[in-house]
Amino acid sequence: MISTPDRRHAVELIDEAITAGARQHKACEILEISSRTYQRWTQDKAVLSDGRPSAQRPVPANKLSLEEREALLTVSNSPVFRSLPPSQIVPALADEGRYLASESSFYRVLREADQQHHRGRSEESRRKAPSTHCAVGPNQVWCWDITWLPGPARGLFYYLYLIMDLYSRKIVAWEIHACEASDLAAQLIRKACLAEGMVAQPLVLHSDNGSPMKGSSMLETLRRLGVTSSFSRPRVSNDNAYAESLFRTCKYRPDYPINGFATVDEAREWVLTFSRWYNTAHKHSGLKFTTPEQRHTGEAAAILEHRQQVYRLARDRNPNRWSGEIRNWELPEKVWLNPEKEQSNLRQAA
Repeated sequence: MISTPDRRHAVELIDEAITAGARQHKACEILEISSRTYQRWTQDKAVLSDGRPSAQRPVPANKLSLEEREALLTVSNSPVFRSLPPSQIVPALADEGRYLASESSFYRVLREADQQHHRGRSEESRRKAPSTHCAVGPNQVWCWDITWLPGPARGLFYYLYLIMDLYSRKIVAWEIHACEASDLAAQLIRKACLAEGMVAQPLVLHSDNGSPMKGSSMLETLRRLGVTSSFSRPRVSNDNAYAESLFRTCKYRPDYPINGFATVDEAREWVLTFSRWYNTAHKHSGLKFTTPEQRHTGEAAAILEHRQQVYRLARDRNPNRWSGEIRNWELPEKVWLNPEKEQSNLRQAA
């Protein structure tokens, strides 16, 4: 935006050049303005000021009213939702049959009210890389890994063995031990297969290349169970991204004891509480904000259809608030663990 004094100075220079015999459009080109701009500035032989800042603009028809903004802030600051981001609040309200505004409107109002700030110890993470197996239902591809949990003193750790289902993100089995060992991992996979009824059933188990994952006890157990083993590519640290993402969710829970667990029993009790919350209460962003248990059992389809209906009714009540189609609440039928390049391109095109 060019100020009025600068406009006057530019007009004086152009007029001086024209008086000296220059052509108007050439003089305007030197100052990087068009002849039409020069003519607009000099209407009625006076340099006009920019009228855009003081222009009267119509109020958008879809703008939230003051009452709607207050209701949005009230809900966001309520005891139920004050610790959740808008991406979790909006689906939860839809499950209750309520629609106040979209996630972007929640974020905008919270930002304008100076209530949208980064919280917690987490930092931005890179986008997860894809993988080489495809799941079209639960109990087809599992991912597993081991993570350290802080112990009672610095340098002492407990080891969380955890198996999750790729399709539903459900934690299907876990155990905590004082060491990493292939035979302990073999015991866990046997328990998981028995619990999920996967003995002698087609199943892929993906992991990184750690010694417990590739130990003879573990590999022999997988062979006897009829489970196909899958390992990360050499020197690629993010081929088991779904398991790593689950560990991140675990360690950034508000009640996670960052100063360590006093005993292994205390660690087991905490992980038991976490796994129940994660499977049955946590609305997973990768599952369109349904829980892993709902996805695993097939209940998610009905829940998401209900949300679709809530959004349709909201659009019918106030069509001016919608510029296009309602939000897509459909879950993908296929979940890939690092697809090949051609598959990744097809998924992006879809």
